[in-house]
Amino acid sequence: MNALEQLKNHLAEIDDLKNAAGVLGWDQQTYMPSGGGEARSHAIGTLSRLSHEKFASDETARLLDEAEKTIQNLANDSDEACLVRMTRRDYEKSRKLPDEFVAAWSRDAILSNEVWRHARGANDFAAFQPHLEKMLDYARRQADYYGFEKHPYDALLDDYEPELKTEEVRVIFAELRAKQVPLVQKLAAQEAPRDDFLNRDYAPEKQGAIGMRIVEKFGYDTQRGRLDIAPHPFCTNFGRNDVRITTRYRNDQPAQAIFGIFHEAGHALYEQNTAPSLSRTPLASGASMVFHESQSRLWENVVGRSLALWQHFWPQMQEAFPENLGDVSPEEWHRAINRVSPSLIRVEADEVTYNLHIMLRFELEVALVARELEVKDLPEAWRAKMQEFFDVVPSDDKDGVMQDTHWSSGSFGYFPTYALGNLMASQIWDKATGAHPEIEDDIAQGEFGTLKNWLTENLYQHGRKFLPPELALRVTGQPLQAAPYLRYLSGKYENLYGIQNAK
Repeated sequence: MNALEQLKNHLAEIDDLKNAAGVLGWDQQTYMPSGGGEARSHAIGTLSRLSHEKFASDETARLLDEAEKTIQNLANDSDEACLVRMTRRDYEKSRKLPDEFVAAWSRDAILSNEVWRHARGANDFAAFQPHLEKMLDYARRQADYYGFEKHPYDALLDDYEPELKTEEVRVIFAELRAKQVPLVQKLAAQEAPRDDFLNRDYAPEKQGAIGMRIVEKFGYDTQRGRLDIAPHPFCTNFGRNDVRITTRYRNDQPAQAIFGIFHEAGHALYEQNTAPSLSRTPLASGASMVFHESQSRLWENVVGRSLALWQHFWPQMQEAFPENLGDVSPEEWHRAINRVSPSLIRVEADEVTYNLHIMLRFELEVALVARELEVKDLPEAWRAKMQEFFDVVPSDDKDGVMQDTHWSSGSFGYFPTYALGNLMASQIWDKATGAHPEIEDDIAQGEFGTLKNWLTENLYQHGRKFLPPELALRVTGQPLQAAPYLRYLSGKYENLYGIQNAK
């Protein structure tokens, strides 16, 4: 067995341990009884410690040293060269984190998430506060272990979007805010579309059925995936042949579940279509969270909220909900699901205001990590930011500072990737439709193969072979930028709201 094969076998065992922990994490969010949190935290903590010990070991370093000698004559973009290069990067970061730190963080994150679930339901921030303080402490310590040149938040960002810096995010967000706030104001001056039918009583099982029927047409393979219910929708995978999605239901908000399914299926399409040759290696996943979110947002919004899609599927929607939608046209549905209105909840926000929700969280996260804001002051800071960004203030913490799950598990640095994923989605869409102008006509026929195949060839199959800046150039020919997304937003919404000759 040569050095590269030895490295692959070593990494495959680590991947198995991570997948085992992942299954336990999925079960925690979906089926675990409410009293199982403590035992689950120990199990996941142990698996996390074992996988970290094995990956950050001297044996990994030895195998990497040997493997690096064998790839010198291989193409820089070969699977083998990319595997060794990316594994070396991961290893150098991972070995900076002590084994017990990783285990303790994993255990406490499970417990924190359980407390968050109950505290959110009870609108009890005081119960959650000490756990959030502990998660923030882990994040600050993680940044210190990794090291950073300019800002501790840089170190946390790198886990989700390698090479991205805090200052780059600030510059992009400033450009977005300067354009999106006036667009919100312009649209607010127009007559709001009818949406009374969105508040009628929709059976949850029918919501799930229509959502799944559509994403199966997108290409989501239910022989290698499934749909379940979770308090905060997510997608998870244990290899390309087991990629699971979740959503949540409200009888009077069918769009929440349906578009939640679209969103998570976008993530799942990425994972299901990585190259089989990358399986059980660190490359067998999406390149970064910006690229991952680009796919969830592309399938949810660019495709899923298009008039063409709903004109095709409207007979099936009316068949599923004849009493609710019998008096509604696909055009009215399209306008309603794209209605722009400042709101409290990020996951229910429209496209035009969504990025503002992310900017709010980004500013708070940076302040928390830099010790410029303490957790005890977070609810009031949240309300102040909501007033500043939306002129809407939550009446409680349940729909305010506790609405997202990310901080409960210590995921500081994740939020910016949602907004940046919107930008990348537009760049990718422009490139795909430029290569295949028939894609938009295909959608009107309920056909998505051309788009999905282009994405597989140009993005999905590569997994984590390339760092995000290089992958952006490979896929779109441009670095990440705001202009395509801003053109998409203004074009779509000025047309939808009937604004003529907009500048």
